[in-house]
Amino acid sequence: MAAGTSKLAHLLNRLEKFYGRPKPPHPTDPYEMILYINSAYPATDASCAKVFDALKRSVGLRIDDILAAPKGKLTEIMKLGGIFPEQRAVRLKEIAALVKHTFAGDLQTVLKRPLPEAKKALKQFPTIGDPSADKILLFTKTAPVAAIPSNCVHVLPRLGFGEEKKNYAATYRSAQEATRAQLPERVGALLRAYLLLKQHGQELCKRSRPRCEQCPVSSDCLYYKRIYYGRSAHI
Repeated sequence: MAAGTSKLAHLLNRLEKFYGRPKPPHPTDPYEMILYINSAYPATDASCAKVFDALKRSVGLRIDDILAAPKGKLTEIMKLGGIFPEQRAVRLKEIAALVKHTFAGDLQTVLKRPLPEAKKALKQFPTIGDPSADKILLFTKTAPVAAIPSNCVHVLPRLGFGEEKKNYAATYRSAQEATRAQLPERVGALLRAYLLLKQHGQELCKRSRPRCEQCPVSSDCLYYKRIYYGRSAHI
């Protein structure tokens, strides 16, 4: 689809006008992204960033830095990021060992494989499922993957793009298919959509108690019309 012509593209333009231009994501190295994702639980941006920065300062992010670090030291750092710090410390070592011994210390090269193979390789790492693998492929600019923010997957169905199913995986796939149909297959467009939808889902369109009265796109939101007017509508 041509850029800027779809219904979703117009809604994203309105979200950007409201929130401002999205900030570039960080980190964008695939190995560092996997460390970042595993840094905290629950994994909020703030908690992951706090632990990731502490890890970088106190231990270092290189593979051999992680492997050489005492488990106790890693556990202390992981305590900054919520529950199960011992488990997350072990995962960091598992991640570093997997990159070193299975992928010859070079995850960037692995991502150059055909897309299904690259995604399968990423899913060998702890906690990396389809949403995180898609995110890594998009953020590293490996491929124009229609990644959907894992904790904001509800936003697109509420707006009328895809359907909220009984299970998470089906909802994710539905939102992803709708995104592919609505936006151009370009990294820049899909990354912008990811960041705006994530911000909207975190700030206003929350899973519970969404702040619809402040939403800049409520006039075109199926969820808003259904909840506040008790009727179905189509964008």
